[in-house]
Amino acid sequence: MLELNGIRKSFGKVEVLHGVNLDVRAGEVHALLGENGAGKSTLMKVLCGIIKASDGTIRIHGEDRRFANYDEAIAAGIGIVFQEFSLIPYLSAVENMFLAREIRTRLGFLDRKAMRRRARDILHRLGVDLPLTVPVASLSVAEQQFVEIAKALSLDARILILDEPTATLTPTEVERLFKVIRELRRNDVAIVFISHHLEEIFQICDRITVLRDGEYIGTCDVADVDNDRLVEMMVGRRIEQNFPPKPVLDPTAPPVLDVAEIQLKRGGPVSSFTLRKGEILGFAGLVGSGRTETVLALLGAHPAARCRMTLEGKAVRFSEPADGLAHGVGLLPENRKEKGLITSFAILPNISINNYGKYRKNQIFIDLRKELACTRDAMTQVRVKANSPRDRMDTLSGGNQQKVVLARWLNHDMKVLIFDEPTRGIDVGAKAEIYQLMRDLTARGCAIIMVSSELPEVLGVSDRVCVFRGGGIVATVDGDDLTSEKIMTYATTGKLENVA
Repeated sequence: MLELNGIRKSFGKVEVLHGVNLDVRAGEVHALLGENGAGKSTLMKVLCGIIKASDGTIRIHGEDRRFANYDEAIAAGIGIVFQEFSLIPYLSAVENMFLAREIRTRLGFLDRKAMRRRARDILHRLGVDLPLTVPVASLSVAEQQFVEIAKALSLDARILILDEPTATLTPTEVERLFKVIRELRRNDVAIVFISHHLEEIFQICDRITVLRDGEYIGTCDVADVDNDRLVEMMVGRRIEQNFPPKPVLDPTAPPVLDVAEIQLKRGGPVSSFTLRKGEILGFAGLVGSGRTETVLALLGAHPAARCRMTLEGKAVRFSEPADGLAHGVGLLPENRKEKGLITSFAILPNISINNYGKYRKNQIFIDLRKELACTRDAMTQVRVKANSPRDRMDTLSGGNQQKVVLARWLNHDMKVLIFDEPTRGIDVGAKAEIYQLMRDLTARGCAIIMVSSELPEVLGVSDRVCVFRGGGIVATVDGDDLTSEKIMTYATTGKLENVA
């Protein structure tokens, strides 16, 4: 159904795609894998007419095609779920789904009832119930992801591209999406599936094409490879261990952050927890359980009915995140593009922006050489793929943007760091590096709270785990109790019956 042959793309003098090939059959789920910056999203944007290829051919049903823009690709039966949301925040879910494709009455007026009905039907297929008429900015990140997916499904595309569609979804929500994908496969839709979760590839995909640094590495059947072989194809080396060893924590380590009570809304549950020096405390739970709202409330970025806590033994209350930063408490937010970066700026100011006092010379001027050297060092530590610290953020892949946010905190001496979904959109090789960086930070005395929807990540990285349900903490587990069964039981029922 789809053939890409010899696709090349250059930005200025830099070639980012070096003659890439891809073929996808009708009724096939075809995985497109590679590290961040390997060229996956760029290749898909070339296919959709968003970016113009420098060379190569695109064939659909054996016919040469070249699209001048995304509208022409849609007309040809191609739909895409973008890695970075393409939603307009002040429009509703329905308005976003049918933007520029509105259903109209015979008299030419907007048929809002028909659009709401169609939107509700698509979301019902996905097993999702969300408000259709409120601005999407008021929805959770997971709900926005479903709006993005529903928007693509509304096109009735014959070729569907899913770029990291499960990044913000729980396992239950992922299975609902997979059910729809299997239905589409039975209807002979050709699907390109991009994901950094290799277990999903083996669960839903038929064949795999791997890219590395813009080069075509190869195509194989899922049945013919294993996890280790795929990782080796992607990164050019074997990764022996995803998670770094957990150190033995000092039981006498002093509390850095002691939250005596936090209540998100009146009448809701009251939670408490302690974060000790040198530990990684995981926050687990289903989407909407209150994990992110709790960490934002600690920093004054989300309303709380009650919040009483001490930082290194001193009572504190933050009215805004800047207060937290002044006390050595920082946040890597869940939505990096909207809340973690200034994408129209270069890498350099994005890493330096919270820390210019470090570069002051004579209390007046900025030591630009020192700033540049520190920025390069931080970029090297997290392996940001860029030509220069002066490259604009919006020229980087989503994963490399996430690495820049991480690099910013490496540039600080922080007491507490809050990582909200730290590896969302990050490839398997970079994940191992980020986990090691988190351990390096705790070895230097930093304490970390990690909010994650990935259960293997929670288990592999955390020293202890607070499990959330219904807006509060229902259990804290560690040691031998740190198992997926117990965490999921607490997250879904709030109690621990029938689990040995």
